[in-house]
Amino acid sequence: MIVFDLSCEAGHRFEGWFGSSDDFEWQQDRGLVSCPHCGSQDVAKAPMAPAVPRKSNQQATPAVAPSHTLMRGPMPPEVVEALGKLAEAQARALEKSKWVGDSFAEQSRAMHYGEREAETIHGRASPDEALELFEEGIAIAPLPFPIAPPDELN
Repeated sequence: MIVFDLSCEAGHRFEGWFGSSDDFEWQQDRGLVSCPHCGSQDVAKAPMAPAVPRKSNQQATPAVAPSHTLMRGPMPPEVVEALGKLAEAQARALEKSKWVGDSFAEQSRAMHYGEREAETIHGRASPDEALELFEEGIAIAPLPFPIAPPDELN
């Protein structure tokens, strides 16, 4: 995925996530890219700051943003605002959470049964593992937006 800073003719700036630069152009040519603030389809790539890699001793902050181009027209501003707030809330919650990767089910179970100290964690679990945790009475919840594991971030 590639993230572009976009702006509309009214000067609103926003992010758009695309599979590639060609994907952005394909969607734009078909009128699928619109400003989430005013609905304008006169959208162009805005100048972007260069990506600066994080230091090896810094914790990664997941970057998530709702897509504004999945509908056949502009997404209502209230929906864009709600999704943005939800994404911000998830990002804040993940700042205080530890990534445990594929050992999520095992770590959750160990905390539930008192085999390790409780802490806030996030990671991956298969649908079957999630169902087993639920059936055991272990409180878990899916994240509303997908995140990239820390080892897969640039």
